[in-house]
Amino acid sequence: MRVRLEVVAPLDEAESISEDDVRRAMRGRAGGLEAVASRGERESARADGAGSHRASSGAEHVARPESEAAQQFWTDLRRSTQSRIGLGRTGDALPTTRVLEFRAAHAAARDAVHLPLDVGALGERVAALGVGEPAHVRSRASDRAEYLRRPDLGRLPAELSGVAGGSALSVVPRSGAEIGFVLADGLSPRALTDHGPATLAALIEELAPHYSIAPPVIATQARVALGDHIADAMGVATVVVLIGERPGLSVADSLGIYLTHLPRPGRTDADRNCVSNTHPPEGLGYAQAAKVVAGLISGARRLGRSGVDLKDTSRAALAEGAVVSIESANGALPH
Repeated sequence: MRVRLEVVAPLDEAESISEDDVRRAMRGRAGGLEAVASRGERESARADGAGSHRASSGAEHVARPESEAAQQFWTDLRRSTQSRIGLGRTGDALPTTRVLEFRAAHAAARDAVHLPLDVGALGERVAALGVGEPAHVRSRASDRAEYLRRPDLGRLPAELSGVAGGSALSVVPRSGAEIGFVLADGLSPRALTDHGPATLAALIEELAPHYSIAPPVIATQARVALGDHIADAMGVATVVVLIGERPGLSVADSLGIYLTHLPRPGRTDADRNCVSNTHPPEGLGYAQAAKVVAGLISGARRLGRSGVDLKDTSRAALAEGAVVSIESANGALPH
């Protein structure tokens, strides 16, 4: 006997299939196939008394609850990552709790992008670290909307555009120091607010005994390449840009650290090294990030350049619990 079924998924359109075919498909696919008899066929089924038989085939689609062992497996796995895995299901859909968590994470990511940076409060925290009063430089992007639409404007200082009231590079003191720091809001001002001062403190502690450090600069509506213009005005040999990374659905406050040796306008991403995902406790810790950056700076000075030719060999040592000094990281880097 053959019946007419409307197959919702994964077939593109209704087609005539046997009941045995439907049962095999429902058993073989995760989640099963949801099949509903057409109105005309159901009426015919009632007429010949076969309606109850067809209803029983639809009952096979009812989702069975996961076993306790399966639930525990996914619970244990979720503890090791912030990724959305093993979320479970209610029928063919995600549980309501998981859907609400997703929407909350999406809202947090959007908020992190648009949250304005409190430059005054950040400046006070940076000045308290004892490396000088930070200057403030704006990019050519006039506001957040233009910054998001025009990434190129975020790479240029405001003085080049004639924007009224924009901070010019003339506010940046020329120090000629070996290391300069730029704290940029990037795509997550929240990340800079939450982790910028603590990361900078760890970097200063790691680098100050070995290098001279210029007064930091705070940059707003900024992309990474704006740091090259600022570093050129500073006159530093190496610039380290701390910038809010693009928020995701798992992390909305991750801080990236970009290092460029011998910075100047026109440098490309191939000339930089990046230490990303700084956001303890889930991400890289402040002290760990500082040790990686210290190793990269030492290697860059030895090679005479940063970027694709400079490899980070300190992470393996960090994973083994070793303390990576500037000298040991330098010795491990290629010539």
